[in-house]
Amino acid sequence: MWEYTDKVREHFINPRNVGEIQTPSGTGDVGSITCGDALKLTLDIDSNNIIKDAKFKTFGCASAIASSSALTEMIIGKSVEEAEKITNDDIVDFLGGLPKEKIHCSVMGQEALQKAIADFKGIEIVEKEGNIVCHCFDITEDEIRHAVAEHSLGSIDDVTGFLKAGGGCGQCHDEIQEIIDEVRGDSSKQKKSSSKLTNLQKIKKIEQALEDDIKPALKKDGGNIELVDVDGNKVVVRLQGACATCVKSKETLKNHVEAKLRQKVAHDLVVEESLL
Repeated sequence: MWEYTDKVREHFINPRNVGEIQTPSGTGDVGSITCGDALKLTLDIDSNNIIKDAKFKTFGCASAIASSSALTEMIIGKSVEEAEKITNDDIVDFLGGLPKEKIHCSVMGQEALQKAIADFKGIEIVEKEGNIVCHCFDITEDEIRHAVAEHSLGSIDDVTGFLKAGGGCGQCHDEIQEIIDEVRGDSSKQKKSSSKLTNLQKIKKIEQALEDDIKPALKKDGGNIELVDVDGNKVVVRLQGACATCVKSKETLKNHVEAKLRQKVAHDLVVEESLL
């Protein structure tokens, strides 16, 4: 579905420093298994504030594992002060790049490092403040606003790739778009119509999204998808090729097909696989 660099593949297939330091100097836990990605980073820091060792345990995709592995290689041997300056962009550069849909994996690594260092210093990280926009992944308006401004994000896809915001139920897409327009000075930009689509209009938009955005990604992995039926907000599809037998087909339907259709067509669409 996505193109990965050789270095990403190498760190995914042969990850470095997997495990957990038994008596760590600092620990950083981020993410949630229920949301699809979780990382635990443990550090061994000596009396001179040098990171002697770093280990990780990651539950997630290839990019999450590769980002975590790369991070440990980047920080071992560095001082705490040097490690504090490492950003997610540094992790991405170290790996030779990540698909934009997977940038959030490097952000997760940076957050885990910040938490582990804070734990080492005995600093309590205050819980997030501000209005939660994406309730699926606990992302605030301020976080989205900052990411859009600092990284020139121009679309909901960009925000989802960077922060994961909007990658779940899709209910927050309109609010994310409003934030993007406001930060980028596009407040006069025509907003997505809230008027009800006719069933024919909905089917045409679904077919267009399948052809333009979804099928090309699936075909890269030897798969395909066919629209079977549209009944109200329920979209019935049939996976084909490699996707039909893939053990992660349900994940593909939810995290890629449904998320993309909610973004491109209507936020309340539910995608189901045909049993016939």
